[in-house]
Amino acid sequence: AFVEKMVNRLPERVLVRVLPHAEMLKFLVVGGIAFIVTTVLFFGIKWTVLLSTRTANILAVLIATVLSYVLNREWSFAQRGGRQRHHEAALFFIVAGIGLAINQVPLWTSRYVFHLRQPEVSVLMENFADFISGSIIGTLLATAFRWWAMRRYVFPEEATDSQVVLDIEATPGTKTPTTDATALD
Repeated sequence: AFVEKMVNRLPERVLVRVLPHAEMLKFLVVGGIAFIVTTVLFFGIKWTVLLSTRTANILAVLIATVLSYVLNREWSFAQRGGRQRHHEAALFFIVAGIGLAINQVPLWTSRYVFHLRQPEVSVLMENFADFISGSIIGTLLATAFRWWAMRRYVFPEEATDSQVVLDIEATPGTKTPTTDATALD
């Protein structure tokens, strides 16, 4: 209902540009929610429970990944399908695991290549470097990979018989052939 109210307030010229990218926008909103959850958990765990920055980051990303699966399945990619839930979930967590590894590379580089950790730098500089490398750069790289892999492997579009026929009959230059079988009548 909230999203619908926001969409209804958009001017038509904006709406025409936004709607073709609705799936990506939903994916990015879910990513934003997961980013906030990851960041809050990362620094919360790092400053209170664990001394290991990498472990805190991994735990935060894992928790946010579970949340991300539920939100992506039920909202971002709700129109896609074709896989059994257990197969889809397994693929999601494989892609997320690869994304987690991608996310760790900038943090690892910051700490162990550039030595942006204590005692080489101050606590403030260490936390700033962890935020930039782990939360910003790592998240951007992992998000780009996840967007591609989710659409390609986890939530592929299910081709129907009418889509296959229409794709064959579509004229060159047509961006989006209709998938309604009654359009042929």
